[in-house]
Amino acid sequence: MPDDTRRIADRYDLLEPLSHGGMGDVWRGFDAVLDRPVAVKLVRPQAVTSPQLAEEFEKRFRREARVTARIQHPGVPQVYDAVLDESYDQLFLVMELVDGVPLTAYVHPGELLPVSWAVAVAAQVATVLSHAHEVPVVHRDLKPSNILVARDGTVKVLDFGIAAILRTDVTKLTATGSPIGTYQYMAPEQVRGARVTPSTDLYALGCVLHELLCGRPVFAGDSEFQLMTQHISAAPTPLRQLRAEVPAELEELVLDLLRKAPEARPVDVQAVYERLRPFLPSPTDDAEDTEDARLPGEAGPVGAPDPTGVFRRPYAPRSRAGAVGARATAAGTGPDAAGAAAPMLPPAQREELREQIREVYEHCAALWDEDRFSQAAEVVGEMIETAALVLGSESKAVLALRRRRAFSRQLAGDHRAALPEFEALADAYARVAGPHHEATLDCRAQAARCNGELGRATEALAGLRGVLDSVRSIDGDVSENAVELRRDIGMLLLAQGRAAEAFNVLDPLHEDLCLVFGPDHDLTAEVAETLAVIRLDLDGDASSSPT
Repeated sequence: MPDDTRRIADRYDLLEPLSHGGMGDVWRGFDAVLDRPVAVKLVRPQAVTSPQLAEEFEKRFRREARVTARIQHPGVPQVYDAVLDESYDQLFLVMELVDGVPLTAYVHPGELLPVSWAVAVAAQVATVLSHAHEVPVVHRDLKPSNILVARDGTVKVLDFGIAAILRTDVTKLTATGSPIGTYQYMAPEQVRGARVTPSTDLYALGCVLHELLCGRPVFAGDSEFQLMTQHISAAPTPLRQLRAEVPAELEELVLDLLRKAPEARPVDVQAVYERLRPFLPSPTDDAEDTEDARLPGEAGPVGAPDPTGVFRRPYAPRSRAGAVGARATAAGTGPDAAGAAAPMLPPAQREELREQIREVYEHCAALWDEDRFSQAAEVVGEMIETAALVLGSESKAVLALRRRRAFSRQLAGDHRAALPEFEALADAYARVAGPHHEATLDCRAQAARCNGELGRATEALAGLRGVLDSVRSIDGDVSENAVELRRDIGMLLLAQGRAAEAFNVLDPLHEDLCLVFGPDHDLTAEVAETLAVIRLDLDGDASSSPT
């Protein structure tokens, strides 16, 4: 672990800040025990002036977290842990790390979002709220900065339960006694400090949908007091006065959500979803087929994810491995970047880069020793980007780093991510070192093993046999690589139920192992045990006995 990395609870490493907010800062972190990335939110409760109040705060968190954990929906990032620091000054909330962009990044008065885009976001939020309100859990602080759009278009609602944890009606932990929430999205009853219900979230959803459709908040007072007054007594401007192409039914829905009295709003979030449905694409719509027919401005922000996709293609499978490889190429680490010339560095800077790479290898080795392979892949990946810009994506040092990242992913069990990396590395090594170079063959073999782990037996066998042919031509039949490849081929055949073919591979392998390593060698014994099991299977099926 680098010297400047902060660790809390002897488990969570704080790696870099992600965002800043009124309730605290969010850091990208890593769970050293479960070897996974996490988000760590540093909550700063006001007026926690004694260990007794801090302990009460922590107890409240655990109560609320248990309730929040009952919201079983992919749009709700899970809260994993709460850690109170020794000074009783900060509570660290450890949560699922979401790769997404907050809605605030897409709201601009001069660049209005497509109506379908805004409605799709609101519909996904409504779906999340329906699961929460069933528990029941009221969000209390729904706003664009708490809503992320993930890369695949899935909407994530953050900070469920956080506002409830900080509420003021139990132990008065806030310094001012002010209600929890953000004034631009706060329902009238919330401003007054009255009882908060699911209808309070509906008002906030109306504020969010209004802003998505017209690019500006419902109210824009110069002070918190003016905003509070507007929410209590001012009438919102109808959407069609701000944007003429908004459908009348959608304008009416937003006005109903923004009713001052909770009982005047829609009866529940399911009713809101039903009124959004007519403006959502159906599963029969295809984005490519309908794009030319869209109204001007319906294409969405450039480079932004498409939240309508989950309605066009519900429960679609994840992207194929080729898409991962394409992203690697775009990042400058794929074969398309091979011809980029690396700039010449002064000796001092080149030595500094070598030292940084050496430190990364040491850090990676330490993480491997602790079986923290996913984090090792991240650590190496950060160095790859820097080194590739300076040395070139297919320099010896960068290829070695990419290989270490691929092995880290493989050891972490992420074979889907490791496969395209090994394939790209095999191609790169073949270009710079030759098709029969040890590194080329090893990357081809590892790619084949990843295919095997992913259930692609045909591709795996073809890959392993191709590598074995090359290894045999160079090092013979009983080299370390050849022996491992023969064993892997036999075991893969056996896993497919092709016992006779597996026997024909493993039986001569066992004879070679006895001659070269002896009958007591671990690998010899392993193959012998496998052959014994195969013989039992074959004795029960004479038709499949080896010839």
